[in-house]
Amino acid sequence: MENIKLETTILSSGIILLLAVGCGFSVANVYYAQPLLDIIGETFNINEAKLGIVVTISQIGYGLGLFLLVPLGDLADSRKLIIYQFILLALFLMVVSLASSFIVLLAGMFLVGTMAVVTQSMVAYAASMSDHQSRGQVVGAVTSGVVVGLLLARTVAGTLTQFTGWRSVYLFSAILSLILGLTFFLVLPPPNRNKRAALSYPKLLLSMFTLFRRHRLLTMRSFVGLFIFAAGQVLWTPMVLPLSQAPFSFSHMTIGLFGLAGVMGVIGASKAGSLADRGYAKWTSLIALILMIISWIFTAFIYQSLLFLIFGIIIFDMGLQAVHVTNQSIILKIDPEASGRITAGYMIFYSIGSAIGSVTSTFVFSKYGWTGVCMLGLVFGLLALISWIKSVKT
Repeated sequence: MENIKLETTILSSGIILLLAVGCGFSVANVYYAQPLLDIIGETFNINEAKLGIVVTISQIGYGLGLFLLVPLGDLADSRKLIIYQFILLALFLMVVSLASSFIVLLAGMFLVGTMAVVTQSMVAYAASMSDHQSRGQVVGAVTSGVVVGLLLARTVAGTLTQFTGWRSVYLFSAILSLILGLTFFLVLPPPNRNKRAALSYPKLLLSMFTLFRRHRLLTMRSFVGLFIFAAGQVLWTPMVLPLSQAPFSFSHMTIGLFGLAGVMGVIGASKAGSLADRGYAKWTSLIALILMIISWIFTAFIYQSLLFLIFGIIIFDMGLQAVHVTNQSIILKIDPEASGRITAGYMIFYSIGSAIGSVTSTFVFSKYGWTGVCMLGLVFGLLALISWIKSVKT
């Protein structure tokens, strides 16, 4: 890399807010399908055990996009990268909305996943454009948009499907993606050019492996991310199945509203970054992981009272987002010049975990019901805690 003095442009609060909005809308595309799995299954005549592949294929695409596209922010103009990704995202969302067969749907979902990584391109961009002292706070603010996007994904998807069908969800998102691409073209400031890596594209990709070999903390924190997001998919992916069946038999709009119970995740994300900047990253992570583990005790009692489920969602999402933002705050300080590659590498672990959680959770539900799902989530939570303990010893 070039050995030069770095200059940092401090982003305005308005740009940070816009990036948070962009993150929210883009990441939502990976999760729209969660409350719609049953109706998508009916459309294409797919059984419950196989429905998890709809979400999993998006996560696989997301993982590929993380590896191939997000690191480009360290090499090329990250502003242009963000704009182009939004344009292609809109195109692929149209493919999903018009899918005439299950194979075409899966292909569209895969391509949507590859472009939805614009979320992480924006996080890396925000981190590279902020100074060391405020980086955790900025990342936390932008990631708050991701949390809101996750919540709105389920609520918007359920509501639109209730009135206009599931295809309208992806048509609506395609239009929004085009609008966001144009908006970023008009207002997003150019990146700091002196922060670009002096590497070829193949060497840039290979350098991600070097970063993980060199920094054990990055590796262990990435494993924490893998397990917490596996747990996240275990909670959200199969939830539509018991809620749409007896004794609940809720509509898709009602099921989508359960996503609002995770609003506390916004607090977890916004506060965790500031705490990490002040030196409390270790304890923030520990408390958040404990909350995630405890949450499964409450969610297991879904058939006794939905209040247990709602409370479990609240503390789970608060814990998950607090750990996620703390992870990012820590690892992005390892090498600010490699923010794109570090973000990509970490989020590849996230994508792997999400894919594992999606496909295993629907299978477990089909065999062992909601109790089995909660046990699976608990196991992933414990694995995340073990990984955190190893990261502390690093």
